[in-house]
Amino acid sequence: MSSSNVHDDVPEPRSTDDAILDAAAELIVHLGVRRTQLAEIARRAGVSRPTVYRRWPDVRAVIGALLTREIRATQETVTLTGGDREAFVEGVVEVAVRLRDHPVLGALLRSADSDTLFEYVVERLGTSQRGLLEALEAGIEQGQEHGSVRAGAPAELAAMVLLIAQSTVQSSRMVAALLPEAAWRRELARALNGYLAP
Repeated sequence: MSSSNVHDDVPEPRSTDDAILDAAAELIVHLGVRRTQLAEIARRAGVSRPTVYRRWPDVRAVIGALLTREIRATQETVTLTGGDREAFVEGVVEVAVRLRDHPVLGALLRSADSDTLFEYVVERLGTSQRGLLEALEAGIEQGQEHGSVRAGAPAELAAMVLLIAQSTVQSSRMVAALLPEAAWRRELARALNGYLAP
């Protein structure tokens, strides 16, 4: 047996950043945003407080980095390019569902400290949203080449698709009794298809 294959099945150790973000995610899900403290994040991650402070100045910054990581990871699990408008919309709906049902994002949406999520989702265009916009723009460009997405600046269409999907995710609990799961998916897809159709 060659020595290069001896450790192929051994998982790579987590980075310090990932350990800190994983600890923050666990605390947010189990204790909520308000009870998540930097000292406890450090303790659960097995690092010192100065180690956390060297990376992020406070808990809000840790949460911002966590949101970016989780939204990127979720987006990467779904294909938004390579097809026509209906395939693209199906991908957007799937990303919306996964983000809506994500344990960390769900905890933030349900949090009494809604200002934290508000800052990172509504008040500014963050890194994770820029990544989503790039993926949406690429999918829209392909749909336009295919002829199934209407003409228009792809960046502008992508921004509106993001707003439609994001607001639907944010408000999903409010209308859950009126829009059960199948209807929620169907109506979001209908809204996006209607907006993007030639």
